[in-house]
Amino acid sequence: MIRLAAETPLGGLCVSHGDLTLTELPAVRLTLLAPWPGEARAMSHALQAAHGVYFPEPGETLENGGTRILWAGRAQALLAGPAPAKELSHHGAVVDQTEGWAGIRLEGADAALVLARLCPLDLRGKAFQAGRTARSLLGHMNAQITAVDGGFELLVMRSMARTAATEIEHAMRNVAARG
Repeated sequence: MIRLAAETPLGGLCVSHGDLTLTELPAVRLTLLAPWPGEARAMSHALQAAHGVYFPEPGETLENGGTRILWAGRAQALLAGPAPAKELSHHGAVVDQTEGWAGIRLEGADAALVLARLCPLDLRGKAFQAGRTARSLLGHMNAQITAVDGGFELLVMRSMARTAATEIEHAMRNVAARG
């Protein structure tokens, strides 16, 4: 009998160059939340009641236990972790995005220099501190970039995950070679 095994988008990626490390993040449930016009406040209250976080302001990331919410654009957020409470659908669109994204973590003192080669944003510490998030380009791909202690977490479309990892690793090699 043939047994099928689930594969992650990057097959457990873990590479290092110099002090830089690129690893695949474990899969987590992702849900896009988009309040309907006039329902933003109600959606935020429902989020607070059900998950202990409110709808984020632009560039904001919030966490409460195993729940994380990332601002993802005008009137959009990504809920990471739990299944969304049913009450949220009374106030806006609630769309499962879990299978559409892949997560990557880039760590190291020069992580911002690596991403500077691929992203038009200023991701240096003072400009983009831990807990900040942005939707931007990563090379020619769209990405959700979040600053975390020691580096960055990136979400890219699953279909572009290998391309993103290859381009980041190439930039890592170049930055490490300069050291």
